[in-house]
Amino acid sequence: MFGDLQNSRLIVTKGLLFLLAGMMAAGLLFADLPTFRTAALLVLSIWCFCRFYYFAFYVIEHYVDSSYKFAGLWSFAVYLTRRKDDSVSERHRMSGD
Repeated sequence: MFGDLQNSRLIVTKGLLFLLAGMMAAGLLFADLPTFRTAALLVLSIWCFCRFYYFAFYVIEHYVDSSYKFAGLWSFAVYLTRRKDDSVSERHRMSGD
């Protein structure tokens, strides 16, 4: 139905809208409970999600499986599921089951 976004201006706009939405959500959460603990947990959460995203799209492709190109987080979840299924079937094949 919808193809990949090709227009570079729309891609940048989409990225900036994600940034704005994230900043608004974090700001509203902090405004709801303005404590150091809330701020620290928000920073930690954002940092961890960024590191996971980097892991899913860079580390796996460059260090674990260079043959796989990820199209999104859903693609990554499917990849993990298939990889797990492949390793189980490989163990069964090697054991003669």
